[in-house]
This record gives sequence, structure tokens and C-alpha cells, in this order.
Amino acid sequence: MADIPFDKHYESTLAIARDPYRFISLRSKEVGSDVFTTRILLQKHICMIGRDAAELFYDETRFQRQGAAPSRIVKTLFGRGGVQTLDDEEHKQRKRLFTSLITPESVVPLGERLRLELRSAAMRWAEKPEVVLYQELQEVITRAVCSWAGVPLAESETKQRASELMALFDKAGSMGPPHWWARLARKRADRWIAGMIEQIRRRELQPPEGSAAHVMAFARDPKGAFLTPHVAAVELINVLRPTVAVSVFITFAALALHEHPEVRIKVAGGDPAYLEAFAQEVRRFYPFFPMTGALVRRDFQWKGLEFKKGMTALLDLYGTDHDPRLWDQPNLFRPERFLRAQPDLFSFIPQGGGDSHVTHRCPGEPISVELLKVSAEFLTREIKFAAPAQDLRIDMSRLPALPRSRFRMANLSVVHPAAVGS
Repeated sequence: MADIPFDKHYESTLAIARDPYRFISLRSKEVGSDVFTTRILLQKHICMIGRDAAELFYDETRFQRQGAAPSRIVKTLFGRGGVQTLDDEEHKQRKRLFTSLITPESVVPLGERLRLELRSAAMRWAEKPEVVLYQELQEVITRAVCSWAGVPLAESETKQRASELMALFDKAGSMGPPHWWARLARKRADRWIAGMIEQIRRRELQPPEGSAAHVMAFARDPKGAFLTPHVAAVELINVLRPTVAVSVFITFAALALHEHPEVRIKVAGGDPAYLEAFAQEVRRFYPFFPMTGALVRRDFQWKGLEFKKGMTALLDLYGTDHDPRLWDQPNLFRPERFLRAQPDLFSFIPQGGGDSHVTHRCPGEPISVELLKVSAEFLTREIKFAAPAQDLRIDMSRLPALPRSRFRMANLSVVHPAAVGS
């Protein structure tokens, strides 16, 4: 047996901060191994990339999530007590709440709500000389997902709640004041939803049975007791917040349609299979999560390498989705690749790997795909707009990565005004 190869660089904190999406793949090539160790904040971390590494990483007998996420991420992105920090049967039981709510069939009504909100927004956008798509999407998606989830949302509070939900993912990886805002946003969102959970339990609010609000309000822990209002709120926010985060994917979809006119024509053609392939290629090609972390659960050996209990492991999601051993010409945007045989659950991992019913793969993938399809149809068939001169380079140093201009649209007009509000 051998020790895991060590990265020759003494400290990698600044390097990973400068390029979080490509750090592991670039260093992996330097080291000549899919698994290597490096120092981050002076602590040794295991870095992993590739299909086999992903399958290993999602083996819960060897890795655990409890204690793996940095405190700053738990206190903003995940929320204390959330499903992302659980293991074993407790994780599986909590995960079933999400997988029962979020299926390809159940998210169709959410897509239709988004379609109506986009049509309504388009009428407002048409009155402005220019709009920034990423910013506009926050309120649009917040309205749609709150309606679908059974969460009451007054028009007067929409901007505030959208801003808070956005901060949980858009500012979580920031430093200084932006991160402090994310912390404050988490406190406000937790308080908002926990209060609503208590109202539901007192029957003062009655969301539709089977809605996310209803399910989380009456969810129970492994001992049969209701989840605390705080934890129930965290899990309901774990439906709302990732859905609003699909605004990142939709902004990249607009970029793809702008930079690939031939793809835009095919999407506008309305072929459901191509639309699905387009949504999946957006998720593969563009940066979303750079990596995910876990702790080595026990000493073990794998491919001649020794893994030591307690070490933090980081799996490269973006790098695996661009691995030339898994993807033909991975740095080209080609939706057609998804018209062929579908990749397995450890090769295509934009939102985690493995079976989402049992691993820590995100159960919200059906939401991402459905909202991407609805948005692509809207952008190609229901509105016309110009993309003025702007900086569309992707800022790969920020989390999440985004086009620097956030995709600006000008001279927007509604193509089918009769359909708006129908």
C-alpha cells in the first residue's frame, strides 16, 4: 500500500480561491493521479476526480457528511440540521421527504407556474430599455416556487424574500460584508419559514396537502417526533433556495442560446428530446457547484492508496463533467451528446453523484431540468430581444460562477402577447 500522492505546492488556499472550478483537474494532471492530497488552510485535504473516484466518494461506508462542511457553508447555504449534514438511516429518512416531493411528474406544475411568471415579467421588461436576466429571475422564480410549495407570499414582500433566498447561495462563498449579508439572510429566512411552520401546525395556515410546506410542517424524525420548527424550516428552505438557484443555470442557458445560434434554432423547433438534451448539456457544460466535500469515515485502502479516518475529501464535480475520458470533446457545447446513450450516475454529476434516493446527490435535479426547459422555450419562442455589447466572460473565481454582465437584454418584445396570462 502507498500514501496518496502529495501536491508539490506547499499551500493551495489562494489557488483554490482563484480558480475553484478548475483547481482539482489542473493539479490532478500535475500530480498524475485522480487522487492526491494538498494543503488548504494548512490542513491536508484529499482531492478526487473522475468516474471511479465519484463512485468511491458516494460509498457511505467509507465517507460521511457530518462535520465535513465548513461552518460558514452550514450557516448560509445548508442551514443547521439540514439533510446535507446527515448520514445513514437518518439521512435516508430525511431524503425521502424530498424524493417524494420532487419527481419528473410533480415538477411539471412548477414549470407551468414559472412559464406564467415569465410571461407576466416579459410585459414589464418590454417597457424597459434594458434588463439584467440573472437579477430579474430571482423574483420570478421565488413567486413560482412559493406558489408551488404552498408558501404564502405577499407581493409586498416578494423582493425581500427573493433577495434573502438568493443570498443563501450567491453570497455563501463570499468573504466580508457579502458573507455577513448571507448570514443575516439565513437568520431572516429561518425565522420567516419557522413561523410559518408553527402556523401550519396550529391550523392557522392550510397549505395544500402534499405540498412542500405541508409535508415539511408535519415531517417527523426517526423517533417519531415532529421535526423542530427550525429544522422543518431549514428543509423547506432546502426546496425554495435551490430552486431560486436555478437562475444560474437559466442565465447560462441564455448565454448558450446567444453564443450558439444553431442550437437556438433547434431549441425553438420544439423537439422535446432536443429540449431535454439542451437542458442536460447546460448542466454539464457550465459551472454550477465546483466540488463537494466529505470526511473519510474509517481507514481503508483503494487502488493501492491508503485513506485515513478523519481526513477531508473533495470531489471535483465540474472537472468530472469535463473529463475527456468520459466525454467526447468535453469543452464543446453539444446537446446532441445527450441524444445518445445517457451517462451513468457517476459520470454526469453536476449536482452530485449516485442515486439521489440514497446518496447525497441533489434530489432537486428534476426541478433544474424542468425549469431549464421552460425557460429555453420562453427565450426562443415567446420573446425577442437583443444582447447589447457586454462582458459575457464567465467569472470562474466567484461562487457561483456567472457571466460578468449577468446577461443583459435590450429592446425586448413579446412574440405572442395573446398567450400572456392565458
